[in-house]
Amino acid sequence: MQPAQQRIRTAWTADELMATEFPDPRWAVPGIISEGVNLLAGPPKVGKSWLSLGLALSVAAGGRAMDSVPVDGGPVLYLALEDTPRRLQTRMRKILGKDRAPSTLTLATSCPPLPQGGNEAIAQWIDRNPDARMVVIDVFAKMRGSSAPGASAYDADYTAVGHAKRIADHYGIAMVLVHHVRKAASDDFLAEVSGTNGLAGAADATLVLKRSRGQADGVLHVTGRDVDEAEYALRFYAEAGAWQLLEGPAADHTIGDTRVRVLRYVREHPGAKPKEIAEETGLDPVLVRQTCSRMANDVQLIRKDGGYVVPGDNGGQA
Repeated sequence: MQPAQQRIRTAWTADELMATEFPDPRWAVPGIISEGVNLLAGPPKVGKSWLSLGLALSVAAGGRAMDSVPVDGGPVLYLALEDTPRRLQTRMRKILGKDRAPSTLTLATSCPPLPQGGNEAIAQWIDRNPDARMVVIDVFAKMRGSSAPGASAYDADYTAVGHAKRIADHYGIAMVLVHHVRKAASDDFLAEVSGTNGLAGAADATLVLKRSRGQADGVLHVTGRDVDEAEYALRFYAEAGAWQLLEGPAADHTIGDTRVRVLRYVREHPGAKPKEIAEETGLDPVLVRQTCSRMANDVQLIRKDGGYVVPGDNGGQA
């Protein structure tokens, strides 16, 4: 790719750098998907493709992503490399309902690997759509290309994401790479991304969609260079093929009803003791004591001065 404008500056003196004003990152989905490479991973059949297609339709048309986050409309390229045109049509009919399909969404079911012409194909589409806001590759494995002979697994993964990152950085656009997670679960969601740490290391942000228990159908874990680390509870409506972002902390939607009531009360009344919680919530005192103890063991609450606080809130330790 030849630079579209003047050569991008890559070096400054310290005082020059501090005096330079840089534009804010361009968000495809504010607070969740920013310009740069966004690795969206999840287990098979969890709904990654429904989520990525829904986001593509929302960003292309403008309105609200996941029925909640306001987004500015603009051209989107969706590479559905594991789908057929008929399946895409069926899914879009379900997601759109009575809404009109946006002409600003371009869908393709084939594209060469990034190192073998895919880079140029995507760049040409962006050149034809200078206001483009997002490119989605579903799935990334179809476009990463072959590894260089003798390259380590880490270097191969880092290089593979690097092809996409050069496009994202050059054009200041959000690129979403849909990927898989490994079978073994982990307390660290980044460790669940299939492959080596080179994938998440090269990406600007990593999003992992995990199945959940409780009132939510899934939790979207997000971390990155320009995005704050966060967890978002989501609910999937199969009849509409749509993911909805649920209000409030993810923990409120991923634990049982009793724990939710205790957690919400303690969040609003840090230091509350089990007797007070039981009286104010109407829950059985014995149940509250047992629940608080178990929540402390699970680090959903922290014991403090005979009462409880929420981790990271109001004096609680993260």
